[in-house]
Amino acid sequence: MASKPDSIPVDLATVHGPVSNLFRNPQNAAEWDAYRLTDEQIRFFRENGYLAGVKLLEEAQVTALREELAELLSPQHPGNELFYEYHANESGNPDTVLFHALGAWRVAPGFHDVLWNPAFTVAASQLLGNVPVRFWHDQLFSKPAHHGGVVSWHQDYSYWTRTRPMAHLTAWTGLDDADVSNGCLYYVPGSHRWGLLDKPELAGDMNGIMDFLTDQQKDQFRPVPIELKKGYATFHHPLMVHGSYENRSDRPRRAFVLNVFRDGVTSDSDETLLTGVPPIRQGEPMQGNFFPLLYGGMG
Repeated sequence: MASKPDSIPVDLATVHGPVSNLFRNPQNAAEWDAYRLTDEQIRFFRENGYLAGVKLLEEAQVTALREELAELLSPQHPGNELFYEYHANESGNPDTVLFHALGAWRVAPGFHDVLWNPAFTVAASQLLGNVPVRFWHDQLFSKPAHHGGVVSWHQDYSYWTRTRPMAHLTAWTGLDDADVSNGCLYYVPGSHRWGLLDKPELAGDMNGIMDFLTDQQKDQFRPVPIELKKGYATFHHPLMVHGSYENRSDRPRRAFVLNVFRDGVTSDSDETLLTGVPPIRQGEPMQGNFFPLLYGGMG
């Protein structure tokens, strides 16, 4: 586990920068450049709506985050009251368990500091169009061995229409090797051009989204598995249709998700955006303690 100060704030949302030494900040332009995606990778993202196989974590970082996740899986963890959402099993069925929680960055130093991981922030800025990047929210997912549940086909932005314009990005990072056998992510390439669809229940019927598709979209519905080694990420467009099947293997499938948007995105609601977070008036920019600027440019 990375070293951290003897005393840290109860709510890490008050700290807009690393609180441990788990991730090293680049010291010069050459070190920042080492994290840049290639032009070919960016073209692939724009054409297909996703980019897989981007290394974000070293082995020691994976281990540190696994240890934190093991503690956070307990509903009795003292920091769990800070989560925006906490579902020990979002499916409600003990035979298809899907742990899903939002807000780990407020609770655990490693999941807080991964927001400022340069391997993530540089790539996110490029994929959003070489712009400053702000944090939206994180997610933890855990599918236990033998009885892990599904994540239904969905588009992320269908849950985020309370913010606009649509200038968002998602990065999914595995803490285990993820493959077809243990419930890896699947994408429907090109579906980011289908427009906004209605949203299904996230842990409900895997194919609930089919009710919202046109016949042409159903014909184009050809999912591809995104198999990744632990520590590697896949980025996707906010309208990319994606989901994951059950985990019936003898291995867990643990992952975390970082959701971000271009600096300048505004609230589109006077209501609470995330549980426990003070509302931001409609039309006002998304900023403040809970939506920190992660990256403003290299160096």
